[in-house]
Amino acid sequence: MEQKVIRELSLKELLERLEEEKKQLVKMRLNHAVSSLENPKKIQTYRKTIARMETELRRRQLEEMSQNKNK
Repeated sequence: MEQKVIRELSLKELLERLEEEKKQLVKMRLNHAVSSLENPKKIQTYRKTIARMETELRRRQLEEMSQNKNK
């Protein structure tokens, strides 16, 4: 998922999507431990997507904090 798409998501959608991505990553890791995946690079892709989502959440928190501080 691209950063541009992540920024367009609402907070609720972003949190739901983040939870889904984390569950999928855990599932993939378990499957990879039992038997090798067809494409193990997918694990890395999921990790990067999760990191992008968490970064966007943090950016929004900091933005909100700075707006509250200015008031």
